[in-house]
Amino acid sequence: MGRIKTDLYLGDCLEVLTKFESDSFDLIVTSPPYADRRSKTYGGINPNEYVNWFMPRAEQFFRVLKPSGTFILNIKEKAVNGERHTYVIELILEMKKQGWLWTEEFIWHKKNSYPGKWPNRFRDAWERCLQFNKTKKFAMYQESVMVPMGDWAEKRLRKLSKTDQSRDTSKVGSGFGKNVSNWLDRKMAYPTNVLHLATETGNKKHSAVFPNTLPEWFIKLFTEENDWVLDPFAGSGTTSQVAQKLSRNSVGIEIFPQYYQVAKENIKSQQYRLFEEEEDETNYTTGDN
Repeated sequence: MGRIKTDLYLGDCLEVLTKFESDSFDLIVTSPPYADRRSKTYGGINPNEYVNWFMPRAEQFFRVLKPSGTFILNIKEKAVNGERHTYVIELILEMKKQGWLWTEEFIWHKKNSYPGKWPNRFRDAWERCLQFNKTKKFAMYQESVMVPMGDWAEKRLRKLSKTDQSRDTSKVGSGFGKNVSNWLDRKMAYPTNVLHLATETGNKKHSAVFPNTLPEWFIKLFTEENDWVLDPFAGSGTTSQVAQKLSRNSVGIEIFPQYYQVAKENIKSQQYRLFEEEEDETNYTTGDN
């Protein structure tokens, strides 16, 4: 795997990041504490104070992110007094004032979300993954997240109409068109901005673990091997573990000592597993028993 660094720090990212040079990271991917969520186990910030709490940290993120880098923010606004709070929208607007470009919004669809009902709404089955950049020219490796064409291609391309074989103008007058025949010989396609991923089901001694597949998708899309990934709200260390597995250097920061210890144990366990896998592969290649 080579000499990949996986560094973990205990403390507030607002303070810890001051020790890092500007333009240090290729990707920041994180899920900060949600407003008033899990207040007994993960702090919790009042929705009305959330933007003021987050913005000084966003300023540090902006400083340490490379001009070619990307910031992925996994977040979801909660309902307060029967209506959705606006702190995520307010946060986006304040970040734009700070100099961030709000480039894209991905939706994480939680495929195995538990059912539930409240008097005026149903259970959330999705979360936002907001993409921010410092410049319009940022690193992006779209081919790394391509998916098989699947059943759509088999059914849609089986018998092409005349309009399918030319650039078909949009029927709704949008000005956009398509040429379906361009996909005839393609085995892979680019995905949409909706990620259909299951939530984390393993017990990692943390109340808000996101699945390995979430940071993995973004790490593949926005970085290459040996790049640097930052998770300023490391939690149980999921992002660091995925980065390590994908041969990316990483820095994780966690403010709560109990979660810092969990992350430390998880990262150490994975290092051991990866080392064993390397040993097995080496022995197989050389024929050693």
